[in-house]
Amino acid sequence: MKIIDAHIHHFMNEEWAEELAKRAGHVNTIEHLRSEYKRLGLVGAVVMGNRSLEPNFHEAHAEFMRYCVGLDTSTNWEADLKATYDLVEKNLKLKECVGVKLYAGYVRRYVSDKMYHPVYELCEHYNKPVAIHTGETASSTGHLKYAHPLTMDEAAVMFPKVNFVMCHFGNPWFADAAAIMDKNANISADLSGILVAKLDMDEYFSEKAGYIEHLRTWLAYLGDYDRLMFGTDWPLANIADYIEFLSRIIPEKHHEKVFAKNAERIYGLDF
Repeated sequence: MKIIDAHIHHFMNEEWAEELAKRAGHVNTIEHLRSEYKRLGLVGAVVMGNRSLEPNFHEAHAEFMRYCVGLDTSTNWEADLKATYDLVEKNLKLKECVGVKLYAGYVRRYVSDKMYHPVYELCEHYNKPVAIHTGETASSTGHLKYAHPLTMDEAAVMFPKVNFVMCHFGNPWFADAAAIMDKNANISADLSGILVAKLDMDEYFSEKAGYIEHLRTWLAYLGDYDRLMFGTDWPLANIADYIEFLSRIIPEKHHEKVFAKNAERIYGLDF
C-alpha cells in the first residue's frame, strides 16, 4: 500500500531530536528515514516547517519531502508584517511549499487573529492549505486555550475558501474536533501526534483501550474518511507502529484514502 506521511519535522543533527528518534526506535538521519520509507512503503512526507521563512532554508529537505512554511516559529515575524507576508508568498510560489503551518498553543494568539488574515488570503489565492497545531503542546509553556480545536471554527467561517488542516485531530479533544469538522467542510485533519516513542502495540491497545475507543468513536461519528490523513509527527513516533495503529483504527475500506490519496489531494502532492 502506498503511504504518505502528512506530518513530520526535519531537525537533523540536533541532539534533542536525535534522542527523540532513539526513543522511537529510529536514527535521526535522512539516510535512515529514506531506508525506513523504502522498507515500509512510504513514498513521501510533508515537513511542518520550523524556524525560518526564507525559502532557501528549506532547500535542505530531501527529494521525497515537501513542506509547509512555519510562520510562528520565525523570529520577530510581527516586526515587519509586509516583509513577512512577502516571504510567505515567495514560499507559496514554490512547488516544494505545499502550505503554511501555524503553531497555535505555542504562540499566544488565536488563529482567527487579524494578523493571520493576509496569510489566509495568500493561501486561498495559491490554493494551498493552512495546517494548524491543535491539542496538547509538547512544552509546558504552551497555552492550551489557543490550541483547542474549537478555535479553528471562526477562521474556517471567515475564510470558507481556504483549506485548513487540523493537525493531531485536536488530541485529546476528539469530540470537539469531530464537531468542528462536521460543521466546516473546509477543514481536514491529520492523525499525527497520538503515539510517542517505540511501543508494544498489543500492550498499548490493551492499556489505552478507553482512549482508543474514544478516538474510534468520534472518527466514526464524523464518518468522513476523505478528510483524514496519516501522519506520524516524526521523530516522535515509530513509523511502523503508527502504520499498524491507524490500520487498526481506520476501517480497511478507507485505508488507501487515509494513508495516501487524501494527502495527495489536500496538499497537491505528486510523489
